[in-house]
Amino acid sequence: MRRCSYDWSESSVKGHKETEDNLALRPGIMETGMTITGECFCGKVKYQIDGKLHDARSCHCSRCRKAFSAQASAYALVEPRQFKWCAGENLLTSYVGKHGFGLQFCSRCGSTLCGTFDGAVHGITLGCLNDDPEIEIGRHIYVGSRARWEVMPEGVLQFEKGAPEDA
Repeated sequence: MRRCSYDWSESSVKGHKETEDNLALRPGIMETGMTITGECFCGKVKYQIDGKLHDARSCHCSRCRKAFSAQASAYALVEPRQFKWCAGENLLTSYVGKHGFGLQFCSRCGSTLCGTFDGAVHGITLGCLNDDPEIEIGRHIYVGSRARWEVMPEGVLQFEKGAPEDA
């Protein structure tokens, strides 16, 4: 397991500067120059991503509304090798469905932190990020089953069901 290289003290967050030696130890960061951190609501579970997120989407199906306790999910994919837990991994609890996909939550505060597939982190919830991921939600899926009280904004790419593979 890779160790978290991010210093979570408040003083270091303000003036954080990467060194070339530090960057070389973290796969993915040399290509992107990006470190993204996130944490749960109570701050006990923390993670770091050394690279960019991709394929950000918002799912409006009834299952995602329940899993995220919101009108929709806000989720982006991450390369598993670029993700690592920095603190509180022992506080995680998981729900795994019948096809190997699941979610991990903080057992103290209930924040949904990430999605998993076959035990590996697959993506993260955008609401738990501390940093600007430099990504926007590119599509809204399963809007045909959105909550009736939700109003979709004009001009967003939306699909009644899942998006086609090339979308």
